[in-house]
Amino acid sequence: MKAAKPFRLVAAALAALSLALAPAAGMTQPQRRQLLEYPSIHHPVVGEKGMVVSQSALASEIGAQILRKGGNAVDAHVAVAFALAVTLPRAGNIGGDGFTMIWVAAEQKMVVIDYRSVAPRGAKLTDFVNRDGEETPVASKGYKAAAVPGTVAGLHLAHARYGKLPWKTVIAPAIKLAEEGVVLTPDEAFVFSWGKERLSESADAKKTFYKPDGSLYRAGETLKQPDLAWSLRQIADKGPDAFYRGEIAKRFVADMKANGGLITAEDLAAYRPQVREALVGTYRGHTVYTTPPASAGGATLLQMLNILERYDLKAMGWGAQSLHLQAEAMKLAYADRYEFLGDTDFVKAPLKGFTSKAYADEQAAKIDPKKAKPAKDLRGGNPWKYESPSTTHYSVADADGNAVSTTYTLGADFGSGVMPAGTGFLLNNQMNNYSHEQAVEAGEKGEAMPLNAMAPGKRMLSTMMPTMVFKDGKPWLITGTPGGSTIIDTVLQVIVNVVDFDMNVAAATHQPRIFQAATDTLEIEPGFNQDTVAGLKAMGHPVKTSQTMGSAQSIMIDQGLFLGAADPRRPGALAVAP
Repeated sequence: MKAAKPFRLVAAALAALSLALAPAAGMTQPQRRQLLEYPSIHHPVVGEKGMVVSQSALASEIGAQILRKGGNAVDAHVAVAFALAVTLPRAGNIGGDGFTMIWVAAEQKMVVIDYRSVAPRGAKLTDFVNRDGEETPVASKGYKAAAVPGTVAGLHLAHARYGKLPWKTVIAPAIKLAEEGVVLTPDEAFVFSWGKERLSESADAKKTFYKPDGSLYRAGETLKQPDLAWSLRQIADKGPDAFYRGEIAKRFVADMKANGGLITAEDLAAYRPQVREALVGTYRGHTVYTTPPASAGGATLLQMLNILERYDLKAMGWGAQSLHLQAEAMKLAYADRYEFLGDTDFVKAPLKGFTSKAYADEQAAKIDPKKAKPAKDLRGGNPWKYESPSTTHYSVADADGNAVSTTYTLGADFGSGVMPAGTGFLLNNQMNNYSHEQAVEAGEKGEAMPLNAMAPGKRMLSTMMPTMVFKDGKPWLITGTPGGSTIIDTVLQVIVNVVDFDMNVAAATHQPRIFQAATDTLEIEPGFNQDTVAGLKAMGHPVKTSQTMGSAQSIMIDQGLFLGAADPRRPGALAVAP
């Protein structure tokens, strides 16, 4: 399937004549009408001065308001992040972590801010596994599941270096939302029903998200969050010190001590976000910028793109053949991801190998273009010889050429379910993202620890990977998505849909998706074309229909226009032009 770019109009249609040509020889002519052509059924939101796209309509509008006030993309990014902490408590956060990629137009440089969580200093492997070496629920829910949060420090670092408006100005809209309350949509009301067990991990979470008698808020009712408003006001007045050393930290640590948590005052005070260099690759003449470890997604994405570059996907068209090749590339790259990547502050990773075109040639040679191979037959790569980690995503671009792509998370929906008393925010559950069971196995065998083994102060691997694609030296596609392990494959398909199949950013976002890890099963979204499914099965793919995948919030900048595409897979997403 090939979708034309938006707003490609037939030249003659611009005249839009409603009358026929003048009658000839006194005879009447049949009336003729020429119509504008709209070649795609998928249309992005169009802006001339910038764009904000997020999973929350309220947060997107706040970001657009910041741009209207004269703020830049970084200001809008910070405002959206704090607003999402109010409007999207299942994922938006100040108690979690993430990655932000910033294109600084004035300096013509790309910056990656890594504010991934780290393990508390007192965390031990035995806290999270049982006597049989199996990970326990403690790693995923409750007070011990939380790692040291990085979001507040990461947002402040971005703003301090590249923001334009005052810090208080960009946080003010979120404070107002928390104080005055958010009118719940049906989806927002539903998730509190779905998350009630997890949100019962702490008294303050229950008090915040449920009525005094324990009943649910209903759609159309207003949810106020006064404790969160207090925390946001502390951060607005005193910066990140309020969170990591000040009054918020005091409440945070007191609640940890009272409930057997692992995070201490020393852990909070020691946290630092990191500024890193983006990983850079190319795909069919476009430059691709993405995130380095502790994001495992970026290197994996670039390897997939390098493999796919060996095939003429455009000639194949969107269908079973091109999807087959994408799935096989996914198998290869995911196998390397699991084996070779970890926090580069602690371990060495073969990043040049992952991004090497020569290594991609070696790996692509393992693919049968006509038949799916078992996952075990697509392992065995060695990127070392080429050497010399519920989440939400949002994208922002401004009229001055700046662009921001951010993915941040609490881990699971509602994170650990823990809300430190008196703070109003939920904590992540990222301690389950280390390779605990593999570490136990390695210890028993006397082998080296896995690269993603837990260590004090170490970042756990993440699949989060905000990404930008450049065309002619300028930002062209700004994208990213939540979705856990499906993140990498989702971003890959958005890029391939735009670059190879000439889809506009909305069509590329709406297209059905597949997910293939280093296993044999190929997962597909509901409603997939059955002829395509039959073609994939005929090539040997064990196909399983799964849930919808990701929630890509993307912007394309083309011919002076900002084209925003909010993913319809999760209710409430919106693209807003300032």
